[in-house]
Amino acid sequence: MVTALVRASYLVNAVYAESAREYGLTPQQGQLLCVLMSRSYGMGELSATLGLAKSSLTGLVDRTERNGLVRRGSDPDEARAVRVELTERGAELAKEFYAETCRRVEKLPAGLGDDARDELAALLSRVVLDNDVPEVFMELDERH
Repeated sequence: MVTALVRASYLVNAVYAESAREYGLTPQQGQLLCVLMSRSYGMGELSATLGLAKSSLTGLVDRTERNGLVRRGSDPDEARAVRVELTERGAELAKEFYAETCRRVEKLPAGLGDDARDELAALLSRVVLDNDVPEVFMELDERH
């Protein structure tokens, strides 16, 4: 079980990294864009969701902002807080990156029949739910 999960994680991460590279992103920037597709986030929320220390997150947001993909804005509920959101360019890139990455990951279990694919999806969803994994990548039908 451990070997299978670790190898599956490696496989998905490799596909994700390759897709990010082709879009001129680091895997972390790709994750950031995917998280921000649904809404803006405060820096504290992003830190918890992405599992990054605040200093690492600040550097990630800085680099992604310099590339014109995200912007910082004020938080209407908290005067000193900052929210991060996609720019128009960032939203378009996130949409393309997300769709391409989904297409590639969808191919990974291509050797399985429909029933086995459905069973695998159900089992992995259960593992994710049982471990309270943050929503860093939305379901296809949750995008809009």
